[in-house]
Amino acid sequence: MEKRYRTSAHTKHRLVFHIVFRPKYRKRVLRYNLAKRAKELFKQCCCVNDWIIHEIEIMPNHVHILIQINPRDSIAYVMQLLKGGSSKVIRDEFPELEEFLWGDSFWSEEYFVESIGKVAENAVRKYISQQNKQLNRDHGL
Repeated sequence: MEKRYRTSAHTKHRLVFHIVFRPKYRKRVLRYNLAKRAKELFKQCCCVNDWIIHEIEIMPNHVHILIQINPRDSIAYVMQLLKGGSSKVIRDEFPELEEFLWGDSFWSEEYFVESIGKVAENAVRKYISQQNKQLNRDHGL
């Protein structure tokens, strides 16, 4: 992890969250170039907003992110920027998705978020990093 605690003008903080979200209709479209591009977009969004991605794993039908944010930013705002910005770019760059993901949004409206304390963080890190390995084992790859 880059830094355990971050400092701003009036705070010393460590706000780490495990976030999970998925494409509309749980479609298994997050593969190959689309998964790579989504990861780039999430990293770019975090860089611009001074957030830190500690772990990220993109599964075919959902995304896990372990992210550290600033106290001025709400989780709703973080999700709005992560999903909203990436949705527009993904839909523009991958027009073939329009066939089965109609409407204006690429991502499902709902998401899971959990604050991570110091003790649980290692367990969540391990869980996220093992996602693709488990999928490969389940499918005999």
